[in-house]
Amino acid sequence: MAFTAADVKTLREMTNVGMMDCQKALTETDGDMDKAVEWLREKGLAKAAKKAGRIAAEGMAYATVEDGVGVVVEVNCETDFCAKSPAFVEFVKDIAKVVVTDDPVDVDALRKCKYPGRDLTVEEVLPEKVMSIGENLQLRRFARFATGTSVSYVHAGGKIGVVVNLAVEGGIDATVIGKDVAMQIAALNPRFWDKSEVTEDVIEEEKKILVAQMDNDPKMASKPQQVKEKIAAGKLNKFYEENCLLQQAFVKDGSMTVEQYIASSAKALGGSVKFVTAVRFEKGEGIEKKEEDFAAEVAAQIAGAK
Repeated sequence: MAFTAADVKTLREMTNVGMMDCQKALTETDGDMDKAVEWLREKGLAKAAKKAGRIAAEGMAYATVEDGVGVVVEVNCETDFCAKSPAFVEFVKDIAKVVVTDDPVDVDALRKCKYPGRDLTVEEVLPEKVMSIGENLQLRRFARFATGTSVSYVHAGGKIGVVVNLAVEGGIDATVIGKDVAMQIAALNPRFWDKSEVTEDVIEEEKKILVAQMDNDPKMASKPQQVKEKIAAGKLNKFYEENCLLQQAFVKDGSMTVEQYIASSAKALGGSVKFVTAVRFEKGEGIEKKEEDFAAEVAAQIAGAK
C-alpha cells in the first residue's frame, strides 16, 4: 500500500519521531499506519510513540525579549507537575531561543531548525526529550516581533505569556509601560486592541442584542424601533470599554483608559509611545482535555504490566 507525505506527517504527529524515521517505518510496513507505529516501537522509540497519543493540555506559555526580538511560545505536556520541572522549563526556553535566532515561519519550520548547542534539529531532539522528561510534548505555537520595542510578561509561572509591541520615540525606556499593558492583557484578555478593529458584523450583533434586551424590558418595550436602535448605538461605548484594550479602564488607575495611561506616562518620560499590537497565549486554551478516571487508569496500567 502506497503512502503520501501527509501520511508521514500524520505518523510524525502521532509519535513525535523524526520525519526520516517515520518515512522508513511506512516504507517497511507498506504504508500501514498501525504497523508503522509498532515498527517504531520495536526499533527503540517505544516510549515516545506510546506517549504521543496522550493528550497534552498542560505546559507553559513563555514570553521573552532577546537582542530586541520579542517572542512568545506555547509548549504542551500532559501534567502540571511536568510543566514545573526544570527539564521541561529549560526545553521551553530553548525553543524560544530557536524562534529568536532562526525566525521560522511556522511550527513545521521550527522543527527543522537546529536545537541550541546540538548538531541535531528540534525534530530530532524532541523524541529524546519525550523519553527523558517522561511525557508527551507538543510544540503548539509561537509569535515573534523583530521590529519596534517589545516587552514580555509571564503570568503565574507560565499559565499566560504576553508580548506587547510598541512604537517608541524620544529615546525613552518604555519597559514599565509595556509591562503594565502586558499585565492588563494577561488579566482581562481583551477581545480587540482598539475600537477601530471591531468589525461591522460584531457591531450589528451587539446592537441586535441591546435592542432585544429593550424589547424584554417592560419600561422600554413600547418605545419605537428606531428609538431603540438609536439608544443601542449610544450604548456601544460600554461595549468598547469592556472589550477593547485601549478603551478599557487602566487596572492600576481606573480614572484613565489604557490609551490615556500610555500617552501620559510616555509624556512624563519625555517621549511618545504608541501601542502597535500584542500576542497573548494561555496554556492549553482550545485543547479539549480528557476527563480522567483515576481508577480505570490504574487498572489499565496493571493490566498492561501483566
